[in-house]
This record gives sequence, C-alpha cells and structure tokens, in this order.
Amino acid sequence: MRVVHDPNGRERVLADEVEVAETFLSRARGLMFRRSIPDDYALLFRFDGQATRDLHMVFVPFDIDAVWLADGVVQQVKRLPAWTGRGRAVADTILELPAGAADGVAAGDRIAVQTASTRSSRAQ
Repeated sequence: MRVVHDPNGRERVLADEVEVAETFLSRARGLMFRRSIPDDYALLFRFDGQATRDLHMVFVPFDIDAVWLADGVVQQVKRLPAWTGRGRAVADTILELPAGAADGVAAGDRIAVQTASTRSSRAQ
C-alpha cells in the first residue's frame, strides 16, 4: 500500500509504508509512545463517512504532518508539533506523516491510497 499525491497529474509518493489504524484501540493510540517513524511511513485512519475529526499529539514526541481527506480531496494540511499539537477538520480519512512529508500538499489537491492491485491496474 502507498499514499500518492497527484497535483495536476504529476504523481508524488508520500509514503510507501502504510499502517492502517483499524481498531478502536489502534485509532485511540495513533502514534503515541513511539520514538519516531520512518521517512516513507503513513498512519491511515479511515472512517464511515465525513464528520469533524480531531487529532492530538499527547505522548507523541516528534512533529508530524496531518492531512484530512474527504472523498480523496485534501480538506486541510497541518504541521502538528510534538506533545502539544492539535488539529480538527471534516474528513472521512486522515493521514499522519513524518514532518515535511506533506510539504507542497494543499487543500483541494487529490491524494490516493493505492494497494498493489490499484497500482498494477493504473500502469496498464
């Protein structure tokens, strides 16, 4: 699985290593208590519909970039500082990336989460 930013038809891979927070506990924990994350990493939160979604950086000792998506369209991008960062926006999907990974991503851009089968079908 990978995360691809596609502004104006020019694909840019934001992450090649994607972890999905699927359970209540993994969503609540997020990146808490980790010392760092790899440069090509993303933590993906998928929800059943669009609603206002909050993020916090309690017990996260490093900065991240957070991206809120609704139907694959970026709603907000925000750098969240370690320990004290907070963010909120309407989304059905949230991505947490290493700080700097979302540089150049803006509201209105498209981001796709691709599986191996998605990538092979796009290459044809």
